[in-house]
Amino acid sequence: MDQAQSKPVFSLPDWRALRNDFPVLTNSQPALHYLDSAASSQKPQAVIDAISHCYSHNYGPVHRGLYALAEVASEAYEAARQTIANFVNAENTNEIVFTRSATEAINLVAHGWAGQHLKPGEDIWVSQMEHHANFLPWQRVCQTLGTRLRVIPLDEDGQLDFETAEGIFGANTGLIAITQVSNVLGTINPIEQIVRRANRQSIPVLVDAAQAVGHMAVDVQALNCDFLVASAHKMCGPGGIGFLYGKQERLAETDPLLLGGGMVDEVDIDQSSWAEIPARFEAGSPNLSGAVGFAAAINYLQDIGMGAIEQRVQQLTSLAYQTLSEIDGLALYGSPESTSHSGILSFNVDDIHPHDVAHIAAEHGVAIRAGHHCCQPLMQRLGVSSTARASFSFYNNEQDIAALAKAILDAKQILGNR
Repeated sequence: MDQAQSKPVFSLPDWRALRNDFPVLTNSQPALHYLDSAASSQKPQAVIDAISHCYSHNYGPVHRGLYALAEVASEAYEAARQTIANFVNAENTNEIVFTRSATEAINLVAHGWAGQHLKPGEDIWVSQMEHHANFLPWQRVCQTLGTRLRVIPLDEDGQLDFETAEGIFGANTGLIAITQVSNVLGTINPIEQIVRRANRQSIPVLVDAAQAVGHMAVDVQALNCDFLVASAHKMCGPGGIGFLYGKQERLAETDPLLLGGGMVDEVDIDQSSWAEIPARFEAGSPNLSGAVGFAAAINYLQDIGMGAIEQRVQQLTSLAYQTLSEIDGLALYGSPESTSHSGILSFNVDDIHPHDVAHIAAEHGVAIRAGHHCCQPLMQRLGVSSTARASFSFYNNEQDIAALAKAILDAKQILGNR
């Protein structure tokens, strides 16, 4: 069977109709061409309605009351945890910890696990494409503990270069923290192979899946990673909530990051004991509406089908790559024509500053990102200070890509001969 025949076949949704589920896209006048989903995705009406219904009918203190409304709120909160566990195929709901974001989840592992278990002289490996959120916490751990931060270089195509990452799978490595999808290059990293090699040496692996979970199926048991983090707002959910997945044995080894109400079992003047997992990691009043909205976003994505979403995003990315490749003087970074790529194109145009490109794009109703994208080590590798970035979701369409191309051509005409 050849490759074309072996590809899965999906019953594809009506993408034009699905676009109408997003009020900001249908209500904007003039038309909004939103190409910044890697920063934050738009929200379907189903998520907005779920949050509104929560506040209108079911809002109460979670795990803090014996009356009916509080019990309903608590049930909704735990049901959302179950929805997330099912979505990433966690073995147990207790392996899902609610956080404010993927960033907080990484910091929880850095402070609560790495800070307690790694030893001076051991290595923490990250890649050269990491978001600052998966770089700075490990930098601090190394400065505090005397561990060493080591970086997996990239080859010319923006792929991880393990040949020059000497010792990464050796006995001195205490942790590997790696992104599943680069927020600048769109590169999809071979997480299963990385974890498989790490497991042979009992090396824990943390996966930053912030750019992955909204675009493709993520199965933590198949990946067999120790930790995995994500944020709801990048997958059609609300802001201010994310999650940490951790294997039960790893979470049992982890100390809480935040201390306060709800995460403690007993408090004495001299000593306290923590609540059971996952409550011990969720200090303070839980974000009920965020959890409910997060679950609604997951249900919405699953109704579409993650396989169909992944295929749609790859098709849009391929079309955008072909379209932008025809523009003279435009440099694309990474290898966006590769099948190991998802949803993101970073580029520069002649000698025009990316901020100027983004500004002119905005005048055309095209929303793109410009800057270093919280990836300054990667910018140094690329030899630039910043790039423009277009990022796609399933709610985008061909008109969005055409509008982007027109905006770039206008930027060239206006600023290209300065």
